[in-house]
Amino acid sequence: MAANHRSEASSSGGGRGESVVSDCGRRRSSCGYCKSPNGFSSVSHGLIAQSLTVDDYQDLLDRGWRRSGSFLYKPDMSTTCCPSYTIRLKAADFSPSKEQNRVRKQMERFLDGTLDTKAKPELLEDLNTSKVACECECHGRSSLATVETSVDVEEDKNEPEQFMHYLSDAIDKAVQACIERETFSANLQLPKASVKGVSPTKKKKLVKGLENLSYTSNIAFQLAATLRRAQSGKKDEKGSEFSGISAEDQLPSELTPRRIGEKLARSLSQMDETSGFLVQACNGHLNFYSIAEHASADKTGEEKSLSKESSTRNGNKRRCMVRCCKCCSGRRRKLEILLKRSTFEREEFELYRRYQLKVHKDNPAQVTESAYKRFLVDTPLVFVPSTNDGSVPPCGFGSFHQSYVIDGRLVAVGVVDILPKCLSSKYLFWDPDFAFLSLGKYSALQEISWVKENQVHCASLQYYYLGYYIHSCSKMRYKAAYRPSELLCPRRYQWVPFNVAKPRLDESKYVVLSDYKDQDEKPLLPPVSDHISEHQHEESEHKDLNDCFVGDEMFDPDEEDSDVVSESESSNVELPETEDREIGNALIGLQGSPLRYKDLQGALGPAERILEGQVQRYVRVVGRELSERMVYSLG
Repeated sequence: MAANHRSEASSSGGGRGESVVSDCGRRRSSCGYCKSPNGFSSVSHGLIAQSLTVDDYQDLLDRGWRRSGSFLYKPDMSTTCCPSYTIRLKAADFSPSKEQNRVRKQMERFLDGTLDTKAKPELLEDLNTSKVACECECHGRSSLATVETSVDVEEDKNEPEQFMHYLSDAIDKAVQACIERETFSANLQLPKASVKGVSPTKKKKLVKGLENLSYTSNIAFQLAATLRRAQSGKKDEKGSEFSGISAEDQLPSELTPRRIGEKLARSLSQMDETSGFLVQACNGHLNFYSIAEHASADKTGEEKSLSKESSTRNGNKRRCMVRCCKCCSGRRRKLEILLKRSTFEREEFELYRRYQLKVHKDNPAQVTESAYKRFLVDTPLVFVPSTNDGSVPPCGFGSFHQSYVIDGRLVAVGVVDILPKCLSSKYLFWDPDFAFLSLGKYSALQEISWVKENQVHCASLQYYYLGYYIHSCSKMRYKAAYRPSELLCPRRYQWVPFNVAKPRLDESKYVVLSDYKDQDEKPLLPPVSDHISEHQHEESEHKDLNDCFVGDEMFDPDEEDSDVVSESESSNVELPETEDREIGNALIGLQGSPLRYKDLQGALGPAERILEGQVQRYVRVVGRELSERMVYSLG
């Protein structure tokens, strides 16, 4: 019987795994929104998920739950100090405001280099030496190297010598890298690289597709000659075994000019040393092509290489999907948006730490790797790969990190869950140096666009969930600026248009919104963000800032400033009208064997009454249907 129940639970998500949760009960804690002097004024219910299917988490979201790592929590709306209403937006109906359009145009101006920013000069200098992988064709042959570029710097036509010296130094570093990898012998005195410019007259004589060739170097031939002389010395010692063989053939096949050129090009592709050029090996020559001209000529090759570079970024072997922002075409800077499954990456953690310390003034001792992993990396969601049948998007369902990279520099990371009906925004952290780009707002616009784009691959994927909306906290009202949005009724779990809900929330913090659902919608109200100045957002100490568009703040079930609500108080939760009180079919996990609660009745003796109260409380907060699908673990 236990095996049958396990199979039933596993199939509840359409073969997408099994949900196993344990109940933490209700907790009181200090409120990060209103800073209430009354102590533990924030009241919520908590669960810990060992595993959770995307279908079950979607249904939990639609009952007012959210997650922080593997901890699930739901505010007790009728008693908590700051009622938190789940808010969502249908992506296809989204209508950007003037402010949101301004943020998008601001990013476009930054990418094309026309935005007058207050950014530090060294910030822009860092971008100048960052990398973007590209791929090109040479004489009809496939490129043998990805390309390091800095699309922010254009060639200074008045100082070509400076660029030639710069590229020469880059090649010398690549040679040194090859020595360290023992490709070349460290005992030889190897020649220094020399780069020459390609004159306009010579460009006119080049075959089609090479008109953008700007610089070239024959260093590979010089290296091969040096290695050949070294081989010649060995020949004198061993006799004339090499006589009658061509100079190039005297070398091992991997050390011919052609192969040496390819090795140097690959080495350059792994360094931050080229400046505004594509680099390619061709018959032993290292050629540097103008990136601006080549980009438009070989867009397809560039996209292929971007996918290659992004999939290996920081050694991440998990599936990674890349898209270049549409506004990047022809720009001086390139923005890449990389979507990959949730995993720990040192670069992301360092950005998170810097963000928390500079923007939120967190205590450095509390911004640790373990806390970061619990909050933003660990996830109970069971990953669902793409099925290519229109039911799952190409990236799959699960927990993801969406990183924003400008010219190779990580500037922001959005932590999101992609579920059957929505993209749920959980948290966003960004580089404080790029605060002038309003990356919080910009990432929200990108996430909405992502939902629109992926409806083609998954018809059920229609909504963008923005986390919790707290009308009683003025600094949280910005979420309603993404219109037209809906709020979840805390009692009947029906969605109510924000324009209908707002007048009621102006009168009372806690409202059964579905009581007013059928009323005629009133005319659109002014954008909520217009009522709150940027200065107010900057002064907020809360993590839900307008410029750091996040789903929710960190919720730690083990935090010291919290208190477990008594069993008697916990049992007073009002049961939604749409639920019945039947608990017999609740799925109970006892020592690894899931059983229906009704099959346990009469077998537990004195402990049965205690268990019955726990199960009743659990069914109240998750709903009857979910209680019959998810395994309620008793250990």
